Amino acid sequence: MKYSLELAASTRPEWVRAVLSDFPAFLQDHANCERKASAMAMSFVAKYPDRIEIIAELIETAIEELGHFQQVYAHMARRGLRLAKEMSEDPYIKALLELCRTDPVNRFLDRLLLASIIECRGAERFRLVCEMLEHDAELKEFYHQLWVSEARHGNIFVKMALNYFEKDRVDPRLQELNEAEGEIIQSLELRAALH
Repeated sequence: MKYSLELAASTRPEWVRAVLSDFPAFLQDHANCERKASAMAMSFVAKYPDRIEIIAELIETAIEELGHFQQVYAHMARRGLRLAKEMSEDPYIKALLELCRTDPVNRFLDRLLLASIIECRGAERFRLVCEMLEHDAELKEFYHQLWVSEARHGNIFVKMALNYFEKDRVDPRLQELNEAEGEIIQSLELRAALH
């Protein structure tokens, strides 16, 4: 059974140019995204402590994302870059969260499926960054590793959802959210940021 999904819309080529035009800003945003990803995994643990089938994997994911933050920060430090003073609101994540249904059971499902889509989008974009870094072997390898890791995380969250919901409930909602994400990603202003 395939747990991952094909994104409904590909990232526009102009996004890569925006990243290349201000790579230091991209690294700062990437660091923020890794911190938020770690916090998101732990927020599932805090909100759903009774979902014991997925707690260990959520903790592992949070630790892995925190490790990614540490790695991004090391790349920043070597380049004399600092963390952003404030973590600004991410318009992509904000728009996705507005898609979540409000009743507790459906919200839980939607949050897991959106986590999957976000990780798949991250994998796609890390692949694009990896492919463009022809003159920095160290960063190229780093983004290749992240690409692989994010793709795996996309699978993890769908598998988590299938612990609690039937496939015939998960699949249509995943497709619906995926299509909405495609519209959101196409409508957002391009910037030197992961989303």
